[in-house]
Amino acid sequence: MLSKRKINETLKILEETYPEATTALNYKTPFELLVATILSAQCTDKRVNIITEKLYVDYNKPEDFVALDTEELGVMIRSCGFYRNKSENIIAASRILLDKYNGQVPNTRDELIKLPGVGRKTANVVLSNAYGQDAIAVDTHVYRVSNRIGLAKSKKVDETEKQLMQNIPKNKWSKAHHWLIYHGRNICKSRRPLCENCPVQNLCKYYQNLNKI
Repeated sequence: MLSKRKINETLKILEETYPEATTALNYKTPFELLVATILSAQCTDKRVNIITEKLYVDYNKPEDFVALDTEELGVMIRSCGFYRNKSENIIAASRILLDKYNGQVPNTRDELIKLPGVGRKTANVVLSNAYGQDAIAVDTHVYRVSNRIGLAKSKKVDETEKQLMQNIPKNKWSKAHHWLIYHGRNICKSRRPLCENCPVQNLCKYYQNLNKI
């Protein structure tokens, strides 16, 4: 893992490289973001946005979704993958929101992760983007990039999140989440990272190991 000084230097470079980084998911309400994030599991944000652009015209509130059965919703979200499970979870979560929260998405992690289809990553995305709370959502990009660079060192997602929370100032958690995602999409790709074009190559543990004599 990088030293505290190098972690701060890395974060500064990422912030300068991706100053406008924000979520790629399109939404207007916390509920729309919740649904979009559930759909985004094992699916690209681009594909989710294509689906929700049509879906949210007629279905954008919990009461809209509980009026559907899983097969009806499944047809509309089929292209995002795992659509049966996602359909069941979205409808079940919508029912709970109506029964327990007056149709509103709760703004605490403990409450969010009790909803069907919502884990820590989804909860943190909602808390960070919809409610402006400090949170780090560890998706595949954040996990890969942070462990490659040396901002974290773990083979477990939950442990990676804990380490990032320790190593990154709290007021930068949400922003760092987006910086790491952008870096993963643009430079630090899964199979063929573009190390020669990377602005943090001189700090990166992965790059250093590649160039060991």
